[in-house]
Amino acid sequence: MRVFVALDIPEPVRAAIGALVDGLRAVCPDARWAGTRGAHVTLKFIGEVPPEAIESIQTSLSRVHIPDFIELKFRGLGFFPNERRPRVLWAGIEAGADLGGLAAAVETALEPLGISKEQRIFSPHLTLARFETARQRPGASALDRLRETISRAGAVEFGSGAASQFHLYQSALKRGGSEYTRLATFRFAGGESQ
Repeated sequence: MRVFVALDIPEPVRAAIGALVDGLRAVCPDARWAGTRGAHVTLKFIGEVPPEAIESIQTSLSRVHIPDFIELKFRGLGFFPNERRPRVLWAGIEAGADLGGLAAAVETALEPLGISKEQRIFSPHLTLARFETARQRPGASALDRLRETISRAGAVEFGSGAASQFHLYQSALKRGGSEYTRLATFRFAGGESQ
C-alpha cells in the first residue's frame, strides 16, 4: 500500500484553486495538471508499506498532539525549482510555526517504525501541475504564456481555514491520476482520533 499523511483543505479553497487551474490548463495544456478534487497538504509521504503495517502507523499517529489548531492561508503561485526550468507549479500555503511543528511531530512519531525522516526542509504547498523532463516539457511558447498569465494574475488569494485534524491516506496510481482513500483521521488539537 502507498500511504501518506495530510491535512484536507476547505471546500471554498478547493473550488477557487479548481477555477484557476481550469483557466491555466487552457493556456498550457501540455503540463500534467493535478486534479483539485483530492488536493491536500502533505505532512509526510510514507510510501509503500505492507498492509499489516497500517495498524502500527495508526497507533503511532494517534499519539501526535499539538496545543492549538492551525490557521492556513492559501495564496500565491510559484515554480519549483525555478520559473526558468520548472518541474512543478504550486499554490502557496502560509501558516505559523505550528504547521512545521505538526509535520515534525508526525515524522518523530513514525521514525520508531523504521520510516525515515524527510531530509528536505518542510515546505507546505499544493501541487497544481508537473512539468516532466526537458524532452517532455511544454514548448517555450506555452510556458511563456503560462508565466505571463500568472504574472498578470498578481497576488492570488484562494482563501483560508483552520485545521484540527489530519488523515492517513492510501494513494492508488490509476490511469487518470492518483486516487485517494482516507484510512484514518487523527485529531491533533483537542478531542479524540476517529
